Amino acid sequence: MKGQVERIGQTLVGPDKVVRSRTDPLVELFYKFYQSTPVTEKYLYIVVKNLESDHFIITAYFTDSLKQGEVLWERM
Repeated sequence: MKGQVERIGQTLVGPDKVVRSRTDPLVELFYKFYQSTPVTEKYLYIVVKNLESDHFIITAYFTDSLKQGEVLWERM
């Protein structure tokens, strides 16, 4: 994810879709589609853990498939 800090911020602030993890109710999955990435057109996928006093990114990577789970928010 070298050089993708700005896109990570854009995805967290303005995602296309946010899904709750099926395996951990404290984890939310943020997705935003980008036409141009280091690996062709893909979604930027960011896994965020939400604790009572803290929030942090577990991982982030480009993918072409979205995970299943409860949709918390979706851009219309």
